[in-house]
Amino acid sequence: MHRMIPAGAVVAALVIGGVGQVMGAPHGQHQMDARGKAVMGFDQDKTTHHFRIYEDGGAIDVSVKDEKDTANRDAIRSHLPHITEMFGQGNFEAPMLVHDTKQVPGAADLARLKAQIKYSYVETPAGGRVDIVTTDQAALAAVHEFLRFQISDHKTGDGLTPTKRPVR
Repeated sequence: MHRMIPAGAVVAALVIGGVGQVMGAPHGQHQMDARGKAVMGFDQDKTTHHFRIYEDGGAIDVSVKDEKDTANRDAIRSHLPHITEMFGQGNFEAPMLVHDTKQVPGAADLARLKAQIKYSYVETPAGGRVDIVTTDQAALAAVHEFLRFQISDHKTGDGLTPTKRPVR
């Protein structure tokens, strides 16, 4: 069962938990991982994020590093459907908290163009994936901008140029 955590509670947990000020803390991988754990509910060191850029949108894929880690796998499977719902409503507050900024590249356009974008959750063997699809060129540019920022900030090494979406 997924429980929604109000953004205010996340902010309070981050500050009380010693991470520091959410808006204004240093931009280091360690600080982002701590904010990510508080916002997403799973250990960033025990999971892997991938951000895929496709010709028709993209995907956010999160998986556990150890297949026996059912606690983090289940937390991923709880978090990603919630993110799918939030993004579909134009709410990009979670990435803003994780990345410690009110200016996540592409997010404002994704919110504005929410009706042009389809977000869907897919459970995977090691976690889950959010598929992002659009035929609108402005929305596509925003999706790609958002995903490129995620790739850069999370240091995933994922490709920055669009490829064909794999047939699944």
